[in-house]
Amino acid sequence: MPQEIELKFIVNPAALDTLRTTLNSLESVHSEPRQLLNIYYETAENTLRSHDMGLRIRGVDGQYEMTMKIAGRVIGGLHQRPEYNVELSKAELDLSLLPAEVWPEGTDIGRLQAELKPLFSTDFTREKWVVTHGGSKIELALDLGDVKADELSEALCELELELLEGETSAVLELAQQLVTQPGLRQGSLSKAARGYHLAQGDAAREIKPLTVLRVAPKATVEQGLEGALEMALAHWQYHEELWVRGSKQAKAAVQNAVGLVRHALALFGGIIPRKASTHLREALMAYEAMLAQNGKAEELVYSVESSQAKLALTEWLVNREWQKFVDDKNSVKLAGSFKRFADTHLSRHAAELRTTFQRPLGDSYGDQLPRLARETDSIRILAGVYDDAVTHPWLDNWQGLRHAITTRQQVEIEHYRNEAISQAPFWLHSGK
Repeated sequence: MPQEIELKFIVNPAALDTLRTTLNSLESVHSEPRQLLNIYYETAENTLRSHDMGLRIRGVDGQYEMTMKIAGRVIGGLHQRPEYNVELSKAELDLSLLPAEVWPEGTDIGRLQAELKPLFSTDFTREKWVVTHGGSKIELALDLGDVKADELSEALCELELELLEGETSAVLELAQQLVTQPGLRQGSLSKAARGYHLAQGDAAREIKPLTVLRVAPKATVEQGLEGALEMALAHWQYHEELWVRGSKQAKAAVQNAVGLVRHALALFGGIIPRKASTHLREALMAYEAMLAQNGKAEELVYSVESSQAKLALTEWLVNREWQKFVDDKNSVKLAGSFKRFADTHLSRHAAELRTTFQRPLGDSYGDQLPRLARETDSIRILAGVYDDAVTHPWLDNWQGLRHAITTRQQVEIEHYRNEAISQAPFWLHSGK
């Protein structure tokens, strides 16, 4: 199955000249800009989208290609997904040319083709540099243009690093060189995702609360770690997008997401030694220091510190950097049941919260906000092995306390404190 592996960056238009200078300085095979027109297809019921599939026809210099992308894994802008490309003699869909393995079981190909219509388009110039890095061949593509759906449009200014031959780690290493200058923002929104959003009316994207981590049944502790960090990174990037588009409230969500990364590392710290994440934690601290300042959104999200922190986390996840530091005993723990791990640690973190807030703290509540954030984030990561019906009300009381302390509502503080500390455990092995 053909696999596309690419890392996407949104480029600050103000940094284009500097970026081009950097790209031209690489030892590469350079291709002059070419105009690409892409038409994306969908049914009225969004059949393809419901299966995480994307279908387009690309035209360039009178030649046409049909591409189908299907569900894969996205970590912080690094897309790893199956992709099928078929040359066409003219700009018309022909689903019969795609292999049968592409389609979900029971798909009526003829009926699907009849229902597919153009939904949106992307029209951009692509300039390319193909480099060899660490024995791997990587294509760097600079795309400038627009994505359009009916009367709505959005500018595109992106840099994509696609692995042509070799190892994924080489793409990440090359990216580390590029983000030593400001102007790049690791982006998780694909061109197709933007097009679908425009086609649905371009509604304002809303702030999302942090939720509990959902894991697969019988997940391992290692899968819980990966899931927690991927959840935090997705929350970070989603709200960074809102922030740079003008939502001032999104900054707090970005800060919460970065904090969740640190808290996840601490939660699993009994298995994974601190030295495994030294570089990552240093990058996070550098960006948090910048976030504590009142800089402009554009300056912060396109900063070197922001790019290096997200890329360090992406690299840590994709390469599973922690495995180099884990001994045999802790490797067994990582392969153990996340449910059992959650039950054990839920009791510990809940006990810490109850001890801290057992009595009124007067004017000292603010001093406990970092502890409250750390403990509730840890429980957020662990609680998803239970049903939302019992976990959400339990967490909502602690979240209400956190909000009341932040906004200094004394009556609300005492209300939520009393509600929170009187809650019965929702997990097993609670030590009651």
